[in-house]
Amino acid sequence: MDWMVVAQMSVSGGAMGMAYALIAYGFQLTYAPSRSLNFGQAEGVMVSAFVALTLIGTGMPYALAMILTLGFGALLGMLIERLGVRLALQQKNEGWILLTIILGLFANSVAENVWGRDDRPLPTPIPSDPITLGSISVTWYEVSIVVGALLLMFGIELFRRKTLLGKAVDAVAADASVAELMGIHSQRAVSLAYALSGSTAAFAGILIAPITTVGPTMAGGLILKSFSVAVVAGLESGFGVVLAGVVLGALESLSSVYLGSGWREAPGIVLLICVLAMRPNGLFGKATIRKV
Repeated sequence: MDWMVVAQMSVSGGAMGMAYALIAYGFQLTYAPSRSLNFGQAEGVMVSAFVALTLIGTGMPYALAMILTLGFGALLGMLIERLGVRLALQQKNEGWILLTIILGLFANSVAENVWGRDDRPLPTPIPSDPITLGSISVTWYEVSIVVGALLLMFGIELFRRKTLLGKAVDAVAADASVAELMGIHSQRAVSLAYALSGSTAAFAGILIAPITTVGPTMAGGLILKSFSVAVVAGLESGFGVVLAGVVLGALESLSSVYLGSGWREAPGIVLLICVLAMRPNGLFGKATIRKV
């Protein structure tokens, strides 16, 4: 076994794994306060990437286009919560599962009719030249994914811990009934959580588009891996999704090299099955006891 190849593939795969972690973090943001997930998250990543492509195509500065795309992602997340989640949660049923899937399919149809089915590159000021560190080379695109994902997750964590709005979301996540008694509007907290989740999806679309190109199917496989990362880590562990994402990305790259490209998806499936069989709450999740 060539250890330099192992190191190279682990670094490259781990960088892509940070994209999984970022989207998985978006799942966690909505699950904590509402116990619901947006199963149309892939379409949020894709549509946001198309919005960024359109804005940059008008000649808008890249930084401004990125900020506006994050805002679009937040609005999209709030719209999904309003149309596909709120009523189901009020009626205490699981209808949000089907509704978020339907909204995702609708968004995919809209994207195909507005932007077409062809994949297109996203213009970016990030240089394409690789960086060589000893015998390991990484691209600036990979560096941007790692740094960008960590910065956004860190910023959201600061918002949750240091601001009144963030603490309100955490209070609803801890106990919605008690939070309501303390004057916190739980419905607005859930809407804010979906807005933050939408922004993480939009940012993920911006980060991965230079590698995958922008197209209607750009995030289809990515979202399944991200969901696996969220489940493996536990739907309430921010640190866990980073670790699980990096490990899964590295294992996928190594599997494709030493076992063949057809085995690339195997590590995620095996890891998911093992964790669900032994620790249903995830490797970093905590079992909760509810009094009835």
